[in-house]
Amino acid sequence: MSEHSNNYASHAPVVLDIAGLALTADDRRRLAHPLTGGLILFARNFESRRQLTELVAEIKAVRADCLVCVDHEGGRVQRFRTDGFTALPAMRVLGELWMRDAMAATDAASALGYVLAAELRACGVDLSFAPVLDLDHGGSTVIGDRAFHRDARVAALLAKSVAHGMLRAGMAHCGKHFPGHGFVKADSHVAVPVDKRSLKALLADDAAPYAWLSATLTAVMPAHVVYERVDHRPAGFSERWLKTILREQMGFTGAVFSDDLSMEGARHLDGAALTYTEAATVALEAGCDLVLLCNQSADGGAAVDELLEGLARAAREGLWVPDPDGEARRVALLPTAPPLAWDVLMHDPAYQRSLERLP
Repeated sequence: MSEHSNNYASHAPVVLDIAGLALTADDRRRLAHPLTGGLILFARNFESRRQLTELVAEIKAVRADCLVCVDHEGGRVQRFRTDGFTALPAMRVLGELWMRDAMAATDAASALGYVLAAELRACGVDLSFAPVLDLDHGGSTVIGDRAFHRDARVAALLAKSVAHGMLRAGMAHCGKHFPGHGFVKADSHVAVPVDKRSLKALLADDAAPYAWLSATLTAVMPAHVVYERVDHRPAGFSERWLKTILREQMGFTGAVFSDDLSMEGARHLDGAALTYTEAATVALEAGCDLVLLCNQSADGGAAVDELLEGLARAAREGLWVPDPDGEARRVALLPTAPPLAWDVLMHDPAYQRSLERLP
């Protein structure tokens, strides 16, 4: 690896996972690869707060700049639920509170963001893939109560409040799934959803929060959804969506993560099945700064090795050009201040007040 590292060390876009509660020799080898920029944790990686804190410390000892991430939204998507972690409500609960008292809902959303982020940061985790900006159209089972509201204005303001709470606790955030996953019924984990609406309709509704939050969001994750009247490729593989619309028209300057490349919605393009390397290369060239490959470490991690070596080969052969700006956006997501230790956090007035304000 090291003999080629200078060719692509200017960009570490791969976010991988691990199988267990501690690092194996293979995990350490993959973390040390110059293309590895992040690691995503799942419930299987959590046994206790102490174990989680030790695991993150292990990861950082191998790769100090590794961005340790997790899907921790609240409701049914919350990876760590025991040993002191607060059970956070689904985002829809905040939307329901908005209908009764809009200002109380924004305060509760900031409180939720603070609790979410402060507890994760106390264990060393750097980033949560939250908040969800998808709108609640009523037909999507994969989104459902993960969405704040049907109204894009309500969703944007509550998401902004959650993001504010997370930032106050020293954590970046990631709005998802651009330009909107809430309208289609199919689940992109197991299918390739198609949204037939026009660009004008999408920009006026589901995509609107991204334009309104262009100066707020630190990261965005596009959907593995095909918006066929805009581009025949899923949004995460589309230069039109990521470069023209998100970057140029909406003015977004933060990082862009691909959604999980192992999802069915990411495995086919232009009628052809893709390897992980091909999918990653297309996503990066389309405008993603980082690419996720999840749940591929349990069987030995051959797919993870394939991606790391394949992407390194693609860089050497000129099939993928590393982007120093993308690397700068990745590094900007790393926390800049040390977190409060868990025992200190428990007595922190801001944390205590935030717990009181949770819906």
